[in-house]
Amino acid sequence: MARDRLNNEVNAGSMADIAFLLLIFFLVTTTIASDKGITVKLPPWSNEEVDAAKLKTRNVFSVLVNADNQLLVRGEPARIEDLRERAKEFILNPQKREDLSEKPTKAIISLKNDRGTKYETYLSVYNELKAAYRELWDDEARKTLGKPYSDNLPLEARKKIRNKIPFVLSEAEPTAFGEEK
Repeated sequence: MARDRLNNEVNAGSMADIAFLLLIFFLVTTTIASDKGITVKLPPWSNEEVDAAKLKTRNVFSVLVNADNQLLVRGEPARIEDLRERAKEFILNPQKREDLSEKPTKAIISLKNDRGTKYETYLSVYNELKAAYRELWDDEARKTLGKPYSDNLPLEARKKIRNKIPFVLSEAEPTAFGEEK
């Protein structure tokens, strides 16, 4: 009679194989979202020494953000709200002032921040500087082409405008926390 009893066990020998295959399937098919950050095109690497004598201080628009999130533009305290207009005036120099850039192709914006600077403040400053260039490109496109500057413009037209007003933003290595107060 003992032989007639049914065996109630489930054969789970291949269960580990199935679990392993499912794990591999989900690992391969799952996409992981990653933060994009700020897309900045870096200049090509060069072994040439930079001639500091060629760089005139009048062509440099220095922006410093300290650990207290205060702005210093060309040695003077400033507000983020005024940064865009000041940058546009510096780049174009419509009144041909001696203390502003010689011409748009020589204008350099230098951005330096403290390690204690809030990320929101850094982004606000960066966005204002980038927006100044976007507005200048838009004005130039409307003046020369009769259309606004956008991604719909042909690549050649965009390159032409960017050659007239190149986006030159130099970011210096951040200073130690609280060093710039």
